[in-house]
Amino acid sequence: MVDLKGQYQKIKFEIDEAVLNCIESAQFIQGPQVKLFENELAAYLGAQQVIACANGTDALQIALMALGLQPGDEVIVPTFTYVATAEVIGLLKLTPVMVDVDPDTFNVTADIIEKAITTRTKAIVPVHLFGQCADMEPIMALAKKHGLWVIEDNAQAIGADYTFASGEKKKAGTIGHIGTTSFFPAKNLGCYGDGGAIMTNDDDLAKKIRMVANHGQSKKYYHDVLGVNSRLDSIQAAILSVKLPHLNSYCAARQAVAEAYDAAFRDLPGVTTPVREPKSTHVFHQYTLKVPAEKRAGIIAYLSENGVPSMIYYPVPLYKQEAFKPFWGERADLPVTEQLCQTVMSLPIHTEMDEALLQHIAQAFKNALKIELQSPRYSRH
Repeated sequence: MVDLKGQYQKIKFEIDEAVLNCIESAQFIQGPQVKLFENELAAYLGAQQVIACANGTDALQIALMALGLQPGDEVIVPTFTYVATAEVIGLLKLTPVMVDVDPDTFNVTADIIEKAITTRTKAIVPVHLFGQCADMEPIMALAKKHGLWVIEDNAQAIGADYTFASGEKKKAGTIGHIGTTSFFPAKNLGCYGDGGAIMTNDDDLAKKIRMVANHGQSKKYYHDVLGVNSRLDSIQAAILSVKLPHLNSYCAARQAVAEAYDAAFRDLPGVTTPVREPKSTHVFHQYTLKVPAEKRAGIIAYLSENGVPSMIYYPVPLYKQEAFKPFWGERADLPVTEQLCQTVMSLPIHTEMDEALLQHIAQAFKNALKIELQSPRYSRH
């Protein structure tokens, strides 16, 4: 699904030098590389403050902790997303209120969110799924109307641009009160281990976030709040500083792959190629199609037999996961999420794909679909 080795080979000298310099400095925790990367990422995003941390899940948890929410407070979150988004809400004894998503962009909308707001609602966590922003302008207006915090889960869309009605552009993750991201190796901007970051334009919030991420310390051995230990390693920061200047070209490479897939699959029966949110660029962390539910297993099996990996993001709605049943109870299912979980599938997309590989994947997919449509009982056996 992603060629990290090929990407590394192109920047091998810079990466190796940065890692070696870090090792030779022996400043492995909170070394100067961390502050340097925070400043570089803040400049790239146009954010006032960036606080690096150990991973994207920690980033979400720390953001919520810094807001001072209380047990039982409700946080609205889409149910069609990775588990971490809702997991941290439950871990903090807050109540995840799971809502449906738009069937085309797969992202939550202000209209969907508004129906879920109650007197106990304190925050909204829109997820910029698969590489494009949720429609943030109406979400921010809704949050202002109801006095709610907005924490952007930007683990999959770093580098994407959102355009407001006024023509103003902002980077994904810098629109809400707090933004979070992940540097998991497969992300568009990934390190060589775990890593994450939190963004905000509020200096007071930034101060609280830094404290929470560092054992609640205002200064060493003086703990003002209960916090956690979540740090980005200096080596990972050094690697990210090398990769950050390449992020725009990485996004452009993914966009080129997506356009090639779009052209190859445009007229295929029963197939829906990714719909773009008009106000956002799409940096394609994933290229996710919709296919007929009853054909998906056969398509995936055929692809696998022909050396083409694929993934289902995500096969089970969060509210049907055992861990979240206490929060969901007997409420009705969310129809769009149910349908998406049965019909989506993602094809390989990364920065190192050449024309031959693209053609092989596209042709294999078209062959698989043709076989499935012609023979409903097709079996890989």
